[in-house]
Amino acid sequence: MTDSWVALRRFTQARIALGRAGHALPTKAQLDFQLAHAQARDAVHLPWAIDDFAGEMRDLGLEPLILNTPVASREQYLRRPDLGRLLTEESRCRLTDLAAGETDVALILTNGLSSTAVERHGIPLLQAVAEGYRARNIRMAPISLVVNGRVALSDAIGGLLAARVAVIIVGERPGLSAADSLGIYLTYGPQPGNTDAERNCISNIRPPEGLGYEAAAAKLLYLTGEAMKRGLSGVALKDEMDELLTANQA
Repeated sequence: MTDSWVALRRFTQARIALGRAGHALPTKAQLDFQLAHAQARDAVHLPWAIDDFAGEMRDLGLEPLILNTPVASREQYLRRPDLGRLLTEESRCRLTDLAAGETDVALILTNGLSSTAVERHGIPLLQAVAEGYRARNIRMAPISLVVNGRVALSDAIGGLLAARVAVIIVGERPGLSAADSLGIYLTYGPQPGNTDAERNCISNIRPPEGLGYEAAAAKLLYLTGEAMKRGLSGVALKDEMDELLTANQA
């Protein structure tokens, strides 16, 4: 193709300059689209092997705490997002027994809308985050693993653990260019009723195409430190990490 859009393809995963065969897409472009659509559907409907995941965490010296929502299936999870924001009574009792009032961060991981993302990137990202917190003497509760959770579940868990900050790693909604992306949401002062305006988000964590594990962990550590220092998060907490690095290098 001689179209000037072709040169832009190396800068994006968006479907541009695909070419044409008559009045239709070329066969390869059409097949690539169908494959991406199938991968996105699989990411949403694939169940998460949480017990195997917890075993991998233990092998790395990380302490998992498996909790549950009232969601009975992936189909119900998609139809009832409200249930993904709640814990079962048994899980609530377990967290209440753990709360000691000396926890800086409640770290949570859930498959969300992409089990593929958690299976592919969850362990290395958790490892990078946990190592960063330990190096900075930031106190963590046992890492909560929850099947079929939503972002706001971090408020319930963080509140019951009396944590200063809640951090939830979640499988993001798959798109036709990425079915395996993780997102991180941070909330200072977690409690039920918080809104998304009170959260900071780090998204598109999926190396090598997206943000790398170490880069995501570094950004999260910066935001965690600033949230605890200033006593706030969300729209009130601006990400000035890049400006700070530039100033220090000057």
